Amino acid sequence: MAKRILVVEDNDLNRKLFCDVLKASGYEVVPVSDGSNVVATAKKFHPELVIMDIQLPNISGVDLITQLKADSDFDEVPVLAVTAYAGKGDEERIREAGAQDYLAKPVSIGPFMAAVRKLLDG
Repeated sequence: MAKRILVVEDNDLNRKLFCDVLKASGYEVVPVSDGSNVVATAKKFHPELVIMDIQLPNISGVDLITQLKADSDFDEVPVLAVTAYAGKGDEERIREAGAQDYLAKPVSIGPFMAAVRKLLDG
């Protein structure tokens, strides 16, 4: 059975790229463009990995990671954070919220898929 990945990304091109690459690699993917739907969608989909954009409209990806990690259904689900705004201290703040890995945009497909496989396969 395909591993399930929740892709949280407000940029249409990035979301499509992430989803297309993951689907081509055999994963089951549900895209979310609006941060306000993340927890409800996760509860329906039961992802085995969450890919989280940090810069979202209306809510921070860091806050969403914190919300997911506070829920016992998702506290063990790994999170791969992706952000275009990698400033000093950002990676530490993102990891403290509960993200297991972190990639700065623009994301190259090779490192992206390596990070996905590492988080899903241990």
